Amino acid sequence: MVLVICYFRFIQVRPKEIGDELIRVGPAGSSGLGNLKGVNKVAEMDLDCMEVEFTYGVRMNLETAKDLGALAKEKGIILSVHAPYYINLASDEEEKFVASKKRILDSCERAQAMGAQNVTFHAGFYQKRTHEKTYQLIKKALADLKKTISRKRWQLTLCPEITGKTSQFGSLEELLRLKKETGCGLTVDFSHLYARHRGDIDYDRILNKLPKKFHAHFSGIAYGDKGERKHIRTTEKFFRPLAKELVRRDLNITIINESPSPYEDAVMMKKVLQRLQKKPEKKK
Repeated sequence: MVLVICYFRFIQVRPKEIGDELIRVGPAGSSGLGNLKGVNKVAEMDLDCMEVEFTYGVRMNLETAKDLGALAKEKGIILSVHAPYYINLASDEEEKFVASKKRILDSCERAQAMGAQNVTFHAGFYQKRTHEKTYQLIKKALADLKKTISRKRWQLTLCPEITGKTSQFGSLEELLRLKKETGCGLTVDFSHLYARHRGDIDYDRILNKLPKKFHAHFSGIAYGDKGERKHIRTTEKFFRPLAKELVRRDLNITIINESPSPYEDAVMMKKVLQRLQKKPEKKK
């Protein structure tokens, strides 16, 4: 009697990596191509992720979202979703408050259909309230949204975004507190932080406060006394200080470029990260 033992080797497909860290880089939107062509372009340019923009309204049906998700999975592209700009979870007007929650949930429904993990949005405005009162209103709204997401069994993360103007809710400290108290994620927009603090930024200090896994945005930024004015092209000189700090850490992040030329600038960012990774610096 002959005993034959067969060994099966299971191969795990890993996402694209930059060095040993998982730092995925990609564009915001499709630059007018449409999302399906956008995903193909992301793959052709050897980028890793793409943010689907619902910034002016959720106009994608669920079948299209499923088709987009299937293509992204085939191409190995990580998707995220940006909910509409018209959101204020601290609004005094019931109609605007209800509409804000609906826009987030509509975005979540499409995100679930396409397999996107992170849903980012600007949570609200202080208006005439104290920062603490605004925080409590948004915290309650997030808790309600998370209950709905759990009931529907959607597998995704709400990621309120760091905002670029001091009149907007969304400082780094506020979002870290929200994450701790509600279990939500966060979108770390480094260019918004730069504008919010008018260029006074310490990436080492910021990254020391952040978890090892998070969603991020970056681009060039124009700002004034009140913070962000507009996104502009991303230069290597502007990105390099952040890139140096990123490669010194063991991170699992997606970075979305939001400049007027997000594909080209995302390629530049990825190349900078790859070059720095070849000459790693000692961690602090």
